[in-house]
Amino acid sequence: MDPLDPTYALAGGLLIGVAAALLLILSGRIAGISGMFARAIGIADSGPTRAQAVVFVLGLPLGTWIVSAFVRAPDVIVTSSIPILVAAGLLAGFGTRLGNGCTSGHGVCGIARLSPRSLAATAAFMGAGFATVGVVRHVVGG
Repeated sequence: MDPLDPTYALAGGLLIGVAAALLLILSGRIAGISGMFARAIGIADSGPTRAQAVVFVLGLPLGTWIVSAFVRAPDVIVTSSIPILVAAGLLAGFGTRLGNGCTSGHGVCGIARLSPRSLAATAAFMGAGFATVGVVRHVVGG
């Protein structure tokens, strides 16, 4: 099967939704990656137990590794510099702390709960993403 087949995206989306729903139903916790990561490294005092957060965060690359053993992923070529990637990651992390959540917490879990804050946050980061693509493609000439 072609790794770019939309079936993979559908299956991944369903798995994310089921995992988020199970976490909410079984433990009453939101599956926001930034919150889980903050709790796992000890910079957040609220949320799941630290052990649960650590297991959750470690499960992300472990799950990717397991799936990659069965599905050939497309070749990815990174053309940006490491300092730019690090700066972008730090800015994204700062933004998730500032916005009380990341795309997974607001976009997947918050919208499913019809949270007004999450609807606004998702509209803001999607709008910023659309604007960034527009500027890069049409102004900068990427």
